[in-house]
Amino acid sequence: MAADGDVHYDRAKEVKEFDELKIGVKGLVDSGITTIPRFFLHPPEVISDLKKPTNPTGSHSIPVISLSGERSSVVDQIRRAAAEFGFFQIIDHGISADVLDRAVAAMKTFNEQPIEVKARHYRRDRETGVAFATNFDLYHSKAASWRDTLQVRLGPTPAEFDKIPEECRREVMEWDREMVKLGETLMGMMCEGLGLDAGRLKELTCLEGRVMASHYYPYCPQPELTMGLTSHTDPGMLTVVLQNQVSGLQVKQDGAWLDLKPEPGALIINVGDLFQIMSNDEYKSVEHRVVGNPYREARVSIAIFFNPSTRDSSFGPLPELISEEKPAEYKTFTYGEFMTRFFNKELDGKSLINFYKRSHSHSH
Repeated sequence: MAADGDVHYDRAKEVKEFDELKIGVKGLVDSGITTIPRFFLHPPEVISDLKKPTNPTGSHSIPVISLSGERSSVVDQIRRAAAEFGFFQIIDHGISADVLDRAVAAMKTFNEQPIEVKARHYRRDRETGVAFATNFDLYHSKAASWRDTLQVRLGPTPAEFDKIPEECRREVMEWDREMVKLGETLMGMMCEGLGLDAGRLKELTCLEGRVMASHYYPYCPQPELTMGLTSHTDPGMLTVVLQNQVSGLQVKQDGAWLDLKPEPGALIINVGDLFQIMSNDEYKSVEHRVVGNPYREARVSIAIFFNPSTRDSSFGPLPELISEEKPAEYKTFTYGEFMTRFFNKELDGKSLINFYKRSHSHSH
């Protein structure tokens, strides 16, 4: 593989040409390619990591928690999972299998339409609240990742309804209604796990800012050379993910990657950076990634990100969670400043959270 210094290779030009075709990675696969374009190749340090064993001996798997148990026991299981793993799966969540299947099927249908139909929706700017493209950081990331994404703003100001592709419009709205209810239940339990009043985060508008990102990871002819989604943490409060039964998601635990095996009917929940900060490090926001898809069947996921709705409000560790023994680990900041910082960096690791760390927590 030639180095980036290769005089004949104009990365920016290739990226722009691909983007202007509006075909996405799905279009590349449909065209029958057997090698992936060069701008999808990830650097050796990322790729070498893919060869290490996942789920090393002695590692624990991500907990699967039934919400139908006794409340205090469920609260305790969720608290432990959020503190230790930052991730857990939930079952018996009260959303019917039909609703789950409809949501996934609608996203599959949208992504598997003829390219010329889909190209009408292909746009990066998010002003209407709906965007569909290959990697929203395509122009400034070091390497592109093998996925196409449909993003829809659901709250506080929802996207224009008729801008949502009609193939999945009804299902997106139906999923959002379910997520509002589930988000409130989960956030309530996670507050109780911290010894707070169940409604504490709801009062702070933490359920009102909602964005859906549905990722479509088609078959990749060279999965060992690229990623589906690079390693990152989620910036906001809480993420709820519905996925089909194609694996690929990995979560970092003690420096090793654990495969998060799809569990029929389950939803994946993970803590975001903002929740780690507000919990004063009681809950952990953990790095995760998606590997390139080696299977003929596409991997489909639908993530709902819960965030505060007020850009001007100040956030930091909650006063109830600060004491002499447990001083504030983070500075306070406005949510708007926090998100601007997130979007101005490439998705990588925990740099956002470290920026707001107070210095007393570092051992010099």
